[in-house]
Amino acid sequence: MAEKNVETPLTKGNDVKVAMLTGAQLFEKIGRPTRIVAPMVDQSELAWRILSRKYGATLAYTPMFHAKLFATSEKYRRDMWCDMDGNKDVDRPLIVQFCANDPEYLLSAAKIVQDRCDAVDLNLGCPQGIAKKGHYGAFLMDDWDIVHALIKKLHDNLDVPVTAKIRVFPEKEKTLEYAKMILDAGAQFLTVHGRLREQKGQKTGLADWDIIKYLRESLPPNTVFFSNGNILYPEDITRSMEHISCDAIMSAEGNLYNPGIFNAASGLDKEKSFPRVDIIAREYFEIVKEHQQSQASKNAMKSHMFKVLRPFLTHHIDIRAELASLNAKTAFEVWEEKLIRPVEDTVQRIFQQVDIEQKDEVFKGDIELWGGAYYTVPYWRCQPYFRKVDGLSADKRITKSLEESRQALDCGEVNKPDKKRKPESTLERPLQKEGKV
Repeated sequence: MAEKNVETPLTKGNDVKVAMLTGAQLFEKIGRPTRIVAPMVDQSELAWRILSRKYGATLAYTPMFHAKLFATSEKYRRDMWCDMDGNKDVDRPLIVQFCANDPEYLLSAAKIVQDRCDAVDLNLGCPQGIAKKGHYGAFLMDDWDIVHALIKKLHDNLDVPVTAKIRVFPEKEKTLEYAKMILDAGAQFLTVHGRLREQKGQKTGLADWDIIKYLRESLPPNTVFFSNGNILYPEDITRSMEHISCDAIMSAEGNLYNPGIFNAASGLDKEKSFPRVDIIAREYFEIVKEHQQSQASKNAMKSHMFKVLRPFLTHHIDIRAELASLNAKTAFEVWEEKLIRPVEDTVQRIFQQVDIEQKDEVFKGDIELWGGAYYTVPYWRCQPYFRKVDGLSADKRITKSLEESRQALDCGEVNKPDKKRKPESTLERPLQKEGKV
C-alpha cells in the first residue's frame, strides 16, 4: 500500500501540508470501528446515520455522491449536504463517498468536504444501469488506469486519506491483482463487497465470503480491510468477522430494514437486536425534525419509513395508505398525525393483549446450508426483508439453490447461472440524469 511519510510535512511549492494518515493510523484515530453503515444512494443520509449510531454503528458512510454534480451544481450540493453533515458532535466518524470517472472533478468535489469528514471513498461497486451509462462504480472494473488515476489524484492532493469499495471478479486471482492496484494507488481502507457486478436485484444471491477471506489472507497484513455482504441478523456480523478475519463489517440493506443489525453483542435481546417499529419510527422522525436543515433526510424519510415498517404495514394497510400520501414537503405535524401516532397507538394496543409475552417471542431456526439461521420475528419488530422472485422469497430461493448445488456436486454436475432472469434495480430513486451534468 502506498503510504506517505507520516513524520515530516509534505511540501508542494511554498505550501507546507501536514502528512496524511496511513490506513492503520486513521483506523486507530476513529476508534477501530467494527460495525459500519454502508454508503447507499439517498439512504445513508444524516438522520439515518445518527439513528444507526444510536443502535450500535461505529462508522458511517454518506450516500454515494456524483462527483461532477457535487463539484459544479450548487443545488445538488444543497440537496445532498448541509451544515450538520460531518458535524463532530453528531456525525463522526464519517467517510464521504463519491462516484467519478474524472480525477479533476473528483478532487474538486472531495476538497469541498475534506474538512468535515475522516476520509473520502471512491465507489467502485455500484452495479446499476445508471452507473453503466455514466461509466462509474462497478463499471470502472474494466478500466484499471482510470481507477488508479482517480485514487492517486486524491491520495496526492487531499488533506484526508482516500479509501475504496469494490466488487469482485469471477476469478479470485484477478480480484487480488485489482485490490493490489487500488492499494498501490493510495487507498488506505479497502471494502470488499463479495458479489459480482452482475449480482444485483433478482440475481443478487449470496456474497462470497471465501473470496473475501482469500483477499484478506493474500493482501499485506497491515491493510485495513472491511467486508460487505450476507448480513441478515446481528450474529452474522460476528460470524463474518470470524470467518474472514476482517477489521469490520459493513451493512447496507440489513441496516435499512433493521437498525438493530449492529447490536452484535446483544444476543437474543430483542429490544436491541429487533427493536419495535413504533420506537424506531418515532426516533427517526424526531431526528429528521431536529435536523430539518438536511434536505436529504427529509427526502429519505418516506423511503425509510416504508422499510422499517414493512412487516407492520402488511397487517395495517390503512396506515400504509396514509404513509403513501406523505412526502418530503408534508408538514411534520401531518407526519405525526397520519403516521407516527397511529403506529404507536396500534402497537400499544398489541401490547395490551393478555398473551403478548408469548406472541412477542423471537425464535431462532436451525442452521442453514449457508452457515447462519433464520429467525421468526413478530411483525411489530424490525427484521430482514426477503424479496420474492417468481413467488419464492429470497431466503427460500437461496436455500433451494444451495440444495440444488449440493445435489449437482454429488452427481458431478456443474451449476449454471439462470440467464433468463432480468436484473432489478435496488435504488429507491435514480441519481441525477447524466444529461444534467
